[in-house]
Amino acid sequence: MSSALVGGCVLLACGGATVIPQPEPGPNPQPLQIALETVVTGLDSPVGFVQPPDDSGRLFIVEQAGMIRIVQGGVLVSTPFLDIRARVTSGGETGLLGLAFHPNFAQNRRFFLDYTRTENGQLQSVVAEYQVSPADPNTADSAEAILLVVDQPFANHNGGQLAFGPDGDLYIALGDGGSGGDPLGNGQNLGTLLGKLLRIDVDSATPYAVPADNPFVAQPGARGEIWAYGLRNPWRFSFDRSTGRLFCGDVGQGNYEEADLITRGGNYGWNIMEGMHCYPPSTASCDMSGLTFPIAEYSHAEGNSITGGYVYRGAAIPGLRGTYIFGDFGSGRIWGLTEKPPGTWTRTELLDTDLSISSFGQDASGEIYVVDYGGGVYRIRQAM
Repeated sequence: MSSALVGGCVLLACGGATVIPQPEPGPNPQPLQIALETVVTGLDSPVGFVQPPDDSGRLFIVEQAGMIRIVQGGVLVSTPFLDIRARVTSGGETGLLGLAFHPNFAQNRRFFLDYTRTENGQLQSVVAEYQVSPADPNTADSAEAILLVVDQPFANHNGGQLAFGPDGDLYIALGDGGSGGDPLGNGQNLGTLLGKLLRIDVDSATPYAVPADNPFVAQPGARGEIWAYGLRNPWRFSFDRSTGRLFCGDVGQGNYEEADLITRGGNYGWNIMEGMHCYPPSTASCDMSGLTFPIAEYSHAEGNSITGGYVYRGAAIPGLRGTYIFGDFGSGRIWGLTEKPPGTWTRTELLDTDLSISSFGQDASGEIYVVDYGGGVYRIRQAM
């Protein structure tokens, strides 16, 4: 989630594709006023919020150290749903980082975690499958089936988000492996899973199958699991439940944060570019051919670590429908991105908070929640 201190140079067009520059910070015309309503406090470094696809109404909160907590009926359940702190290496940007429930969770009780561990001195990202206890829906079985293990060369940029797409496949975000500036060149290397968004099928084979329509399945030397690449540290992605489009916040290096619309086989530029700018910042020009530009960026004058969110599809705030809501861990600001006409995105500040925004969440009705690393979860509502 953190960013090192370096910069970039502006280049706005390439190969006939024009990027619309974002407006300078300033007053927005008739901004929609939102507010935050407390849902729960007393959490320990929460980094995730997921509501399972069942009818229980429960909210599941991921705590970085290795616990998952349940909020039921507006109350934090005292007993953890799952405690794997003994397995997890936590601190800084490591820890229990992702949770996804299987689309058929109500029937099969399967869910998936992304966490970091240390094996024989080697830091690793692990994607593993778990199940809920058949005797108690509020308790998970601690036994795991490991699907994927990726060695991490440095302790930062682990990514960690998991989510099932509309296609029923599991998508996995992995950062570039860490340090600063991607010294190993992982972002542009299709032979490694680092710096990528992955897509796997967890139903057709054990531990998983690579979907035949993944973009690099037939490319020699490329990992078939890769869906998109050129990412630095994708910190929270989500699917628009109405359109199926995949939105992602990718944490920048030293000058710019970016929001991306992820598509099959897309190259999002790292470390050739940081946002819409050549990298490193001393570079006068760079080869941008074949790269996909962000739909929005902002400089470190407004924040220094993007946290991706969700497209609002709820009913409580009609003026927000169709708006992509995201924020910044460092500044606490929350923005909305709207698209009109198609392909042109406008960013509007919705709220300036004092929270350390580590994640967003979405409930079954499409309402959006903000996760504060300081220990709370808040529901976004329209200001009175």
